[in-house]
Amino acid sequence: MRLRGRKGIRENLEMQNDLVILDPSNYKGRWAEVFGNDRPIYIELGMGKGQFISGMSVKYPDVNFIGMDMYDELVRRSSEKVRAIWEEQGGKPDSVRLALGNIESLEDFFDENEIERIYLNFSDPWPKAKHGRRRLTHPRFLDKYKHVLNDEGEIHFKTDSRDLFQFSLNAFAAKGLQMNNISLSLHGKGIAENNVMTEYEGKFVGQGMPIHRVEVVIGEKALVRYHKYKMDQF
Repeated sequence: MRLRGRKGIRENLEMQNDLVILDPSNYKGRWAEVFGNDRPIYIELGMGKGQFISGMSVKYPDVNFIGMDMYDELVRRSSEKVRAIWEEQGGKPDSVRLALGNIESLEDFFDENEIERIYLNFSDPWPKAKHGRRRLTHPRFLDKYKHVLNDEGEIHFKTDSRDLFQFSLNAFAAKGLQMNNISLSLHGKGIAENNVMTEYEGKFVGQGMPIHRVEVVIGEKALVRYHKYKMDQF
């Protein structure tokens, strides 16, 4: 992916230290200090232009959100989106940060058990078999996610790619991970309740394409709650 950004992108980001984190490794194990509270931290890996992370931060102000992308131009665009949506609400984006970083280095950015939820939205499917290791649901990435997730940890995954979804379900199963709320057509009966769309999602839904989604329950406390819920259904 190549992006044409404006001149002075880095200078722009450096001036936004209230919102933008240019070196997230500086805050490993200290993200609660960044937000100034001990609320749960949810991260979106590969945030694109920031529509999802912006919408989520407004919808759930009692959660701390971090949007991460490796492209500084996308971080810049996301910062504009965040500020615009919070300005509409008459508030300040204190519960959201945007981080410039490569997901390959996730364990350098977050300490063990520091994150409560990971969102993977419309990640690059890398359709060629030889590129399988680059898919963000490949087992090697799942190991990284398990390391940083806490006892309430979950992964929420959405994609328009049926092949990537099948690959991902197999990867989750191979790791012995508990899957919940699997959907092959998230909006098949109308826009899903409480769903916040990404830019891609809105485009795909408008074209009538099915959206695939699954929640992966990882943390011990989250698993206990999940199994109790299932037992109560009988």
